[in-house]
Amino acid sequence: MTKKDLKPESVFRFFGEINNIPRPSKHEEKMQAYLLRFAEERNLEVRKDATGNIVIRKKATAGMEEKPVLIFQSHMDMVCDKLVDHEIDFLNDPIKTYIDGEWLKAEGTTLGADDGIGCAMQLALLDANDIEHGPIECLFTVDEETGLTGAHGLEGDMLTGTMLLNLDSEDEGLFYVSCAGGKTTTASYIYNKVSAPEGMFFMKASLKGLTGGHSGDDINKKRANALKILARFLYLEQQKMPLALAQFNSGKLHNAIPRDGSIVFAVPFKEKETVRVDWNIFCSEVEEEFIVTEPSMVWHMESTEAEPVIPQDVSRRIIMSLQAVHNGVFSVCQDKSLGDITETSSNTASVVTTADKCTIVCSQRSNVMSNLENMVNTVSAVFELAGADEIIHNDGYPAWKMNPNSHLHQTAQQCYRSLFNTEPTVIGIHAGLECGLFSEKYPQLDMLSVGPTMRGVHSPDERLLIPTVEKVWQLIIELLKNI
Repeated sequence: MTKKDLKPESVFRFFGEINNIPRPSKHEEKMQAYLLRFAEERNLEVRKDATGNIVIRKKATAGMEEKPVLIFQSHMDMVCDKLVDHEIDFLNDPIKTYIDGEWLKAEGTTLGADDGIGCAMQLALLDANDIEHGPIECLFTVDEETGLTGAHGLEGDMLTGTMLLNLDSEDEGLFYVSCAGGKTTTASYIYNKVSAPEGMFFMKASLKGLTGGHSGDDINKKRANALKILARFLYLEQQKMPLALAQFNSGKLHNAIPRDGSIVFAVPFKEKETVRVDWNIFCSEVEEEFIVTEPSMVWHMESTEAEPVIPQDVSRRIIMSLQAVHNGVFSVCQDKSLGDITETSSNTASVVTTADKCTIVCSQRSNVMSNLENMVNTVSAVFELAGADEIIHNDGYPAWKMNPNSHLHQTAQQCYRSLFNTEPTVIGIHAGLECGLFSEKYPQLDMLSVGPTMRGVHSPDERLLIPTVEKVWQLIIELLKNI
């Protein structure tokens, strides 16, 4: 298969154009300009709100004017992550893609199919002149990945329809009808670095090559968290000998499982060989623990130059809190109608140390808002006990509750059965979707989330299963006829 063979041609053509446009979260200006120009060139009604969201409207084709307005929605921004040794400027460089069998992948970076392929489907629909449809509204939101900023700021009169198809899901054949709510907890430790005690030996250790993934979709897949693994090693050594922490850096995004990280620390000179032996044993044991999900772990340890360290008491409390804070699934969903999904979880997402501050970010999710609050409190309590100087929670976003009487769900299921002679799976998702915030601003909205199959999202392993794009496209066309 070559790129010229990709079907539907129009969808992949627009996806290629989108991936030539730099669009990191909070830097969607070039994508916004592209969308405005796209609409103006086709004489389509377009509006941009104060937050930066854009809606493009297309009139019904002849004879379809009485159909209800159907809203299609995706987000402009993408998670920008890369392999450690790959060079790219995400603010200026395009995403380079290639085909591997039936998968579309990127060279050393995230692919941007989350949610560029959703945007491409909307553009292909707006551009087409051979598809019968009623009135269409295509909503493109900003900054979904780092705070749902676009959905939070969406103005109350941007949409006129009462049915919305979200194109931000990652499993073809799964119809998502609810999603988790979420909050982010940030803990900070303030200090002034000091000189290490006399007779200390400095070491640098690192871990890379982990699978990583989405902190919602992949949190239940028993993947390793590089941050937690490095913290675990520091805790073990701290219990055995005096240890001075100089640097700890791991993780980049609140909604991604850390796939690499590094630490710089000092131990008494006489203990250096003990630490090396402990490291080798530790690496072997952890590799055995994650033999199924982490086949490509890369470990490294070396001596390094002396540098100022975090005061011992603060260093000890940082390490203990990182050891203790919950990471992974906390509870599973009790509502069997939503399928076998995680209900509540937390992802220890990142740690960054500077000359005077250590910042730790953890992301909590739950499909039940009271349990989300409990998860937030559970995480916060660890940092409170460890004496963090500051603990901040963002405003978060609400869960999206299933509508058991949804006309959109029922029609989409009928269309899917007609097209593919099989039943779609109706399920809830543990990841956050903008649908939760839309339901607050537009309580009348009847919503469904679908999308082609993707794997490894929010990581350089992100890939798109090519044949599933055409299936979702066929579903969209059939839905337009039958809604």
